[in-house]
Amino acid sequence: MNTLSRLTFACASLILMMLSVALIAYGLLDLIASVGLSRHEGREAVLQAVSYVVIAIAVFDVAKFFVEEEVIHTRSKKTLSEARMSLTKFITTIIIAIFIEGLVGVFETSGNYPEKIIYPAILIFCATFIVVALGIYQKLSISTEVQRKEKNIPE
Repeated sequence: MNTLSRLTFACASLILMMLSVALIAYGLLDLIASVGLSRHEGREAVLQAVSYVVIAIAVFDVAKFFVEEEVIHTRSKKTLSEARMSLTKFITTIIIAIFIEGLVGVFETSGNYPEKIIYPAILIFCATFIVVALGIYQKLSISTEVQRKEKNIPE
């Protein structure tokens, strides 16, 4: 069963990696196609390309995380600090993607559609909430690790 699970994660990761590369290519092709058009459409294409690249990098990083955590390493061999660092790295990638997507959304909507600014503002708020939640998680997990070490409890 472990081999099937690892193979499934490997295949899913490979598909995600290919899709992220395709998303970057699509964004670039869209950008190139709109270069000769109006400044407004060029600006929109640049913002859309940034959005595609950010999403693609986040998807690629998720795929890389799956390969590293589920295909190469086994979870049962992890210490608490290794698990915390791995989760922090994963969540940080998601946070960065959400922040950048929110900022791109602010730039896209602020000039032409100010009434639609609520969605990017919510994205930025959610990313901020996740940062705070990650900080609380870090504080609690480090405190737990210190307590376990003080009591000589193995991880």
